[in-house]
Amino acid sequence: MGDDGVLGRIETQVALLMRLGEATRRSTGVQPHRALDRAAYVILRRLEQDGPLNVSVLAAALNLDGSTVTRQVTALQKDGLAERGPDPKDGRGTVIAATPLGLTEVERVRQARKMLYGKILAGYSDQERQDLAATLEKFTGALAEHMRTRV
Repeated sequence: MGDDGVLGRIETQVALLMRLGEATRRSTGVQPHRALDRAAYVILRRLEQDGPLNVSVLAAALNLDGSTVTRQVTALQKDGLAERGPDPKDGRGTVIAATPLGLTEVERVRQARKMLYGKILAGYSDQERQDLAATLEKFTGALAEHMRTRV
């Protein structure tokens, strides 16, 4: 199979992965906070990882428009999952931080997903799991880099 055929298979599998990823969110058996959709989960995971960030840094890290992140953060605030505070580096600015409730909800979803993926990957060897993790990390890293450098 030529490169075109392989790229077609990859394109199809990525499309399926994205669709099934949304389906798994609903099939974990965990009822997350009503406001913890995919976008909210990704924002809270980034805040958990990096700590408080201003909107422009958060938007850049997620390859999103600042106004989109602002709307999402406003919804997170209304639901008690994130909060705004003064930027310690610039007293005029604000940073966004995950609240304890936001972090708790993210952890509940993460643990449920890990259990689900553990079941799905039960037939994989340890090496196959390692290879899958490494390939996914390399692929998402390349996608993120492409998004940062697109013109």
